[in-house]
Amino acid sequence: MACAQPRVDIRAYLRIRSLLVRQCLAEFLGVFVLMVITQGAVAQAVTSEETKGNFFTMFLAGSLAVTIAIYVAGNVSGAHLNPAFSLAMCLLGQLPWAKLPVYSFVQLLSAFCASGATYILYYDALQNYTGGNLTVTGPKETASIFATYPAPYLSLNNGFLDQVLGTGILIVGLLAILDRRNKGVPVGLEPVVVGLLVLVIGLSMGVNCGFPLNPARDLGPRLFTYMAGWGPEVFSAGNGWWWVPVVAPLVGATLGTATYQLMVAVHHPEDPEPTQDVLSAQHKAPDLGTLALAPRECKL
Repeated sequence: MACAQPRVDIRAYLRIRSLLVRQCLAEFLGVFVLMVITQGAVAQAVTSEETKGNFFTMFLAGSLAVTIAIYVAGNVSGAHLNPAFSLAMCLLGQLPWAKLPVYSFVQLLSAFCASGATYILYYDALQNYTGGNLTVTGPKETASIFATYPAPYLSLNNGFLDQVLGTGILIVGLLAILDRRNKGVPVGLEPVVVGLLVLVIGLSMGVNCGFPLNPARDLGPRLFTYMAGWGPEVFSAGNGWWWVPVVAPLVGATLGTATYQLMVAVHHPEDPEPTQDVLSAQHKAPDLGTLALAPRECKL
């Protein structure tokens, strides 16, 4: 008991009362975990010349990283991890619009910092692989470890469509997973199903540009590589590709949200009126009754 009391005092001293600050910290940590694992898998494959990884291990690691990140931050910030998903939640009234720029900035900042962590972790491997010459294009390019770049054949128009469609399917899948009036997912397993959703999108739509689907996930690392030695070519490569994974996912999120609402959500039958017995039980135990009838909170 004597040892427990100091721990209680320290916890009370460190505990943050502000909900927004706690949400920002959780969101930062969730994105950080997501990015370090995702970029680490790519760095391992690239710097080993695919002797210790390939496209499947990269996609699989990125998908499992999403699962872990949601478990890290889900019950605090909702583990949005992506400005496009935050936008979708705002459109549905699940997130105040005032929090959208805050969440987006935290996600962007975390992705930037995570890129720095990956760079430090794989610094020696990068130097050995490139001979110290950090390039955006060419046989020894390493910029794609951090941000996404289009395949040589991909036009900006086709790339924009790729990102709109991919993000739209991502949002439709997420809203279906969260919709308690649809098929439903066992409570606590939602992050696993989301990880599977990300994996199948990557395996079916990843060849054109690596399926970023996330403005913060792409812009944050791009800014880091610009500052860390890859230079301004990170913005000019691919005919100025950089803005596509920033803008297109937001368009895709808007369309995906509208599509799911118009084709599925608004057509759910109305809940039947609660019976007299249920009403009586609610009067006897109002907290439990409220909990039982409350919709599942969006946490992804």
